[in-house]
Order: sequence, then C-alpha cells, then structure tokens
Amino acid sequence: MKRDDLRPAIESGWPGPPVASTKQLAAAGVDDRTLTAAVRAGVLIRLRRGAYVRSAHWNQITPWERDRLRIHAHYESTGGTACYSHTSAARLHLCQVWKCGPLVHVTTRYSNSATSTGTDVRTHRLPLDPSDLTILQTEDGRDVHVTTLERTVLDCARILRPDAAAVIGDDALRKGADLAKMRLMLEDSPVKRGSRRAAAVLDVLDGRSESAGETRTRLLLHAFGVDGFEPQYELPTRSGLFRADFADPARRVIIEFDGKAKYSGYGPTDQALLAERSRENALAEEGWIFLRLEWQHLDAPAELRRRLLATLARAEMQKRPRTA
Repeated sequence: MKRDDLRPAIESGWPGPPVASTKQLAAAGVDDRTLTAAVRAGVLIRLRRGAYVRSAHWNQITPWERDRLRIHAHYESTGGTACYSHTSAARLHLCQVWKCGPLVHVTTRYSNSATSTGTDVRTHRLPLDPSDLTILQTEDGRDVHVTTLERTVLDCARILRPDAAAVIGDDALRKGADLAKMRLMLEDSPVKRGSRRAAAVLDVLDGRSESAGETRTRLLLHAFGVDGFEPQYELPTRSGLFRADFADPARRVIIEFDGKAKYSGYGPTDQALLAERSRENALAEEGWIFLRLEWQHLDAPAELRRRLLATLARAEMQKRPRTA
C-alpha cells in the first residue's frame, strides 16, 4: 500500500485517543501488515512496543504534550498495570512541569516488574501505602493508577532540582493539594533519603504563582534577598483592575513575567493586550515602575539581579521629594 493510501486508511480506522495499542488498532481493522507499512512510511510513530501515535498529530503538539503521550504509550503497552509516580504522576494530574525530562516514572514494591522495563522508564522501588494512591481515567474511561497530588509533590521534591520541584508543588497547591498534610506525610515517611531536600521545597511553595516562570521568578527574588513583592497583587486603575504578577506597593514597582504564551502554547488576544496596556499606562502615570521578564532573563540570574537592583534604586529616587 502506498503512503497516500496508508494515511486515509489509518485515519479512518483510528480508535479515538491520540495513542493506540496494537490490539486497539487490530480491532479497528488495521492489520499488522498495514501497521508495519505505516510506520515505515512515516504515517505512524511507534512510541514503544505495542503503542503508536499518528505522525500528523505528534508533529503539531508541544514537547510537554508529547511527554504526556509517552506515559499513555507505556500504559497501552503494559496493560495499565503500572503505578505512575513522580513527574509522570504530575503530568497525569495536569500539573505544570519544567525541566523534568521525558522519562516515564513508575513506583513498585517489587524488585522485578514488567512495567519497569525499557530505556524510557525510571523505576522507583518505594513503599506505597493505599492512602498514597488514587485513580485517574483515560479518555475512554479506563483506570490509571497514580500517586496522589501530595505524594507526587514529595516524590518530585526528593529527586528534582528545587525550582523544578517548586513548579510542580505550586501548581499542585492550586489544584487542591494540602501543604499541612504533605508536611505530616514527610515526617511520617519511612523513606529518609531526600527528606531534607523535600522539606526545603515545601517551605518555599506558594499556590499564588500561576506559571513556571512566576515560580522561578519568586524563587530568584528570595535568593536575591529582595523582600516586599507580593504575587498576584491587584491594583485598581481608571481602566479597570490590574493584577500584577508581583508588586511591591511600598516602592511602587511591578514585575511582570511575559513568558506565558511560550509556556502554555497560547496567548491573550489583541483586544485583551490593548486593555492590559491601557491599565499599565494608567499605573505608570501614577508613578509605578515596571520590570518585564522573559524566559531568557531567568537563566541569567546575575544580570537579572543587576536589573532588579537598578529598578529598585530608580524607584527610591523617584520617591524622594525634589528640592528647589
């Protein structure tokens, strides 16, 4: 079968969800011969043994959406028997993740498990209490076993760099994770490795940060020893309410992180941008100073600190009364 004939044959027989197993495709009328030919022709991508995704779909999604599909591919190829944990559980809970890598993480009590095989899998052999587990569902209603939000945050905090763990933790708090419960779980856990690291992450979590960039910005402000900035600070203006990513009302300085569209895959409309700019202009006329940050600024902390201190110095100068 030619490539031009393979694509419509695959599309018409696709079971529904982005990732399909060999068994699902066979039930939909895609036999082994067609499946093999579609992979060779580049119509399908074999994510792992027994799990496939259409190339057209794969090529149009973001890297973080691809990472989530890798988990679903593992689920399809192993029969749904794994318990997903760490960053894989974070992705399945739809938490924001940053700098976590594409590996599929599973936790098992046993030394050998079919779910842990493959170079795309990292297996953690850790105790699992029933209270640490919950069940999510696939698009077609099948059960997926994952660690709870609280257990997921603690597991990630033990192994990830602190800012990456805080990105997950902040979003988990917004989704309802209980910080006090996490502290108790950490104290009672028989796992001691990484406990101090995890406790330090819990100490800096703040569910008011709404993106990975805002979390990283907040942590950098803390590292610089700069106090006074409040996340999601609301300011009334003549053009409506302005919600600043960070604001220091005493010094009248606002920090805005402008990487939302790059991170989330979509951005505000032109009309929304014009309305936001009108509110910003109103605040500027009232003496507020804006410091705008993008992703690349967060990766150059020394330069960012210099810019921040210069902005704060300008704000202090602006507050001083003018002499005749």
